[in-house]
Amino acid sequence: MPCRDCTVTLKNVALQLGLPIDRSPVMGVRAIAEPAALCYSLLRASPGDDKSNFSGLKFTWLKVNFECLSINATEEELMYAARAYVMHIIRGVLMPDANNNKVHLQYLPLLADLSNVCSYSWGSAVLAVLYHELCRTTKPDAVDIGGCLILLQSWALY
Repeated sequence: MPCRDCTVTLKNVALQLGLPIDRSPVMGVRAIAEPAALCYSLLRASPGDDKSNFSGLKFTWLKVNFECLSINATEEELMYAARAYVMHIIRGVLMPDANNNKVHLQYLPLLADLSNVCSYSWGSAVLAVLYHELCRTTKPDAVDIGGCLILLQSWALY
């Protein structure tokens, strides 16, 4: 097997997932000063936790708050639901972490302008998380794996 075929590459990510790989890097702020305000401004809802300083949104909270839209939903409500759906896809499919059931708030500001979402190199971020998880899983005490396993399985198949 030639060396180029021994690992998942950015080209594989682009071909198999259709994600952009040559755009602006996906970089979020790790510490958000007012997470509740950020959530309310971009999702029109905020977790009812007593903690005022949270860093992620639970999948269960996203599901409860955005699972159903009314027939008379406004375009603004559709945008809130779309952001919540993309947040779920980011952490649930593209960049899952096997250790928790939350999506970090660092991605939410990237979704402020939904027409600008395609300007980020999501494929590079997905591949970086997959490599990180593959590396982490080589440790003897690792019991699970995260990362985009759909990409890994698809690459191995083809």
